[in-house]
Amino acid sequence: MFTGRRTTTARKNKTTPHMHKEHHLSKTPAKKLIPLLLLTFTLAGVIGFIYETVCVYISFGEFYKRGTTYGPWIPIYGFGALLVFALTAKFRKKPWLVFLIACFFCGLLELVSGYVIDKFFHLRLWDYTGVMLSWGNVNGYICARSVITWGIFGLIEMYGLVPLEEKFQKRFPKAFNIVTIALFGLFALDIVLSLTIK
Repeated sequence: MFTGRRTTTARKNKTTPHMHKEHHLSKTPAKKLIPLLLLTFTLAGVIGFIYETVCVYISFGEFYKRGTTYGPWIPIYGFGALLVFALTAKFRKKPWLVFLIACFFCGLLELVSGYVIDKFFHLRLWDYTGVMLSWGNVNGYICARSVITWGIFGLIEMYGLVPLEEKFQKRFPKAFNIVTIALFGLFALDIVLSLTIK
């Protein structure tokens, strides 16, 4: 009897690590998932801002404030990051699939967003016409470079950013929540102010 119990325990212990390798949204408690998503949204917005600032400097030789918010973040990158997380969390063992999903769906997000903002609000926040790697350009809303960039960002998010956030959250849960609330609160307030103050 004793030997049998030890064998059963050993088998359970062997299978336990494999269960944690794959991330399932449905199995993550909301109190952990929501802060993780909010911080991902915020940091992705900052990364997007840095990326666009660098691209503008390379193209025009000067620093130019990108985005419609006051702070150093761009909302569409945050929404793109949430979309990537939701669609690829269960495919983290397949980087190539994460890349393709990020390319397609975030490219679609950028295309639809650009069209809606242009046609209904008469604002052109970005235009890829004439930029480097602009082949496949669709009315300036998306191009090969933008789609590929979304794919690369998807890989950075799922294999770099999110794992680091998960480690931080696991080791320092209270600090993680405080940092998340503070940063996301500032980002959300900035979005509201940028939409209401003219």
